[in-house]
Amino acid sequence: MTQTSSSTAPKQVPATTRSQRTRSFDIADFPAVTGREEEWRFSPVKKLDALLQNQTGNGTLGREETLPEGVAVETITLERARELGAVAPEDLPAVIAANQAATVTHYSVEAGAEISEPVRIDLTGAGGLVHGHTLVTVGENAHVDFIVTHRGTVDYSELITTVVGDGANVDFIELQLWDDTALHAAQHDAVVGKDAYFKHVQITLGGKIVRLNTNVRYSAPGGEAEMFGLYFADAGQHFEHRTYVDHNTPKAVSNVLYKGALYGKDARTVWIGDVLIRPEALGIDTYEMNRNLLLSKGARADSVPNLEIETGEIEGAGHASSTGQFDEEHLFYLMSRGIPEDEARRLVVRGFFNEIIQKIENEEVEDLLSQKIEEELARSMAE
Repeated sequence: MTQTSSSTAPKQVPATTRSQRTRSFDIADFPAVTGREEEWRFSPVKKLDALLQNQTGNGTLGREETLPEGVAVETITLERARELGAVAPEDLPAVIAANQAATVTHYSVEAGAEISEPVRIDLTGAGGLVHGHTLVTVGENAHVDFIVTHRGTVDYSELITTVVGDGANVDFIELQLWDDTALHAAQHDAVVGKDAYFKHVQITLGGKIVRLNTNVRYSAPGGEAEMFGLYFADAGQHFEHRTYVDHNTPKAVSNVLYKGALYGKDARTVWIGDVLIRPEALGIDTYEMNRNLLLSKGARADSVPNLEIETGEIEGAGHASSTGQFDEEHLFYLMSRGIPEDEARRLVVRGFFNEIIQKIENEEVEDLLSQKIEEELARSMAE
């Protein structure tokens, strides 16, 4: 594939609001990243260099799928994906992924299908650089769950679009269980139809640097979107989650809740939550919250909720953010009831995450997540 250097892109005036950010399938529309840009100032740009260069992939990413009846998969061209609703990239890794991926993997769900078993997609990296582009189209009034799991070691950039048809109901769970050397940058857009429901759960427990943009907009009134996230970073890991809800239609609802825990020297997390309420978004209701629990010195969590309101004719809009140390008073209470300190600490952290775990509504994933959290806690307490 012919390579185009992103450094030749024309100089652009920086976006002053989230809605002004460039969206394009043309790499030339994206300048080289310096780290001084608002959308990159929290990111370790130098360490992400492999995902910021427009170069052909040389790694491998194994894919295993479980597709219930009513779900089909095919490989299509980028042009065909755009015709079917693929959303344009908004940052450099995503546009590189869209252009360097040889094909687009397209999962389609029949209109009216009631899929009782989840669609399972297991991705395992084996070193090097890989680009991925995925499109999911869900027909009207269909009901389906997706579970996507990332494992192994790879430098992986990807672009995902989920098109939710009118009246459809989609749960989409993503698990980052990478080895500690993996780099992962992804953009996932959902377009929610009339009276449709989309729930996205982002779970990040592995990887060296993980930077995920999850975005929602609406194609018609009456849609509802919920976005939940859980992350646990330990020494040297950087987990960055960016959520964006574009309320561009009337009578839509959104709810965003992300929770994270950090332990160890240079454990770093970033959450940026953007909500835009456009003038035409009459009668919408939106809320976003991020909470972080610092379990040791040397860990840092940045949390920035942003709310941009262009009409006052809404049902409600709010946001909140909190970052705090371990609750010693709660810990003392548990220990006074005869619970050993290590177990008391585990109970506090499990209780902190329980609100998110209950939102998953998939017993297999809930059990796996509980196991992984226990492993993280055991490792942190052993240090």
